[in-house]
Amino acid sequence: MSMTYLSYLKVPELLSLQERRSQPEEHDEMLFIVIHQAYELWFKQILHELEAMRRALVEGSVWEAMRLMRRTLTILKVLVHQVDILETMTPLSFNQFRSFLADSSGFQSVQFRELEILCGVHTRGALAMHPEGSAPHQQLLARMEEQTLWEAFCAFLRSQGLEMPTPERDLSQAPIHPPTEAAQEVLLKVMREREEASLLCELLVDFDEGLQEWRYRHVKMVERTIGHKPGTGGSAGVGYLLKTLHRPVFPDLWAIRNKL
Repeated sequence: MSMTYLSYLKVPELLSLQERRSQPEEHDEMLFIVIHQAYELWFKQILHELEAMRRALVEGSVWEAMRLMRRTLTILKVLVHQVDILETMTPLSFNQFRSFLADSSGFQSVQFRELEILCGVHTRGALAMHPEGSAPHQQLLARMEEQTLWEAFCAFLRSQGLEMPTPERDLSQAPIHPPTEAAQEVLLKVMREREEASLLCELLVDFDEGLQEWRYRHVKMVERTIGHKPGTGGSAGVGYLLKTLHRPVFPDLWAIRNKL
């Protein structure tokens, strides 16, 4: 059989995955499913891009790293715009099928937790969402053993002859890499003297800002839909999400703004 558009993209299989649980079927549940499945596909692509970016940093390919980050930033904008679509669903409409979600919760998204871990946000709470020994639990544990983006970036700067200290890991906080004066002194030198590396610094700040923007739009969407009620699956809902706002993943790059 020859390859076709339908067979290459597995369109029939893809379109069979939107199964509404509400009885009778609620119209807006289809939108809810499609949006969140699309999020998971974009999370997969972001992880794919950031893993490649990490490899580019290890290889010293700064322009390739920047190209991959620019693509990631564009994807983040798509994630933000998808919130606009989801907000066309009213709270009353969502409540028509919310009970059918049972114990499922966005907090259980393994890929988004992987993204956080790759950025240096190692939360033990993410592990607690999945039974010990389960495939998601093992997947997150394996991700925690990997080099973070910040560690890869710092190693890249050292490969360029800069005395960038090796980041410490403090698993009691998020992000796990505490900001340091020593790192900021090197970053100031980068911003003033290393044009290519300074452009990469700014792209990392763009990514950090884009991630915070998506968090903000997400928490406001949740707040306007369910208020401050607990989330599905026993999650804390808006209360937890608010704690994640204004929490940069690359604090050293923000701290030097006061010193430039």
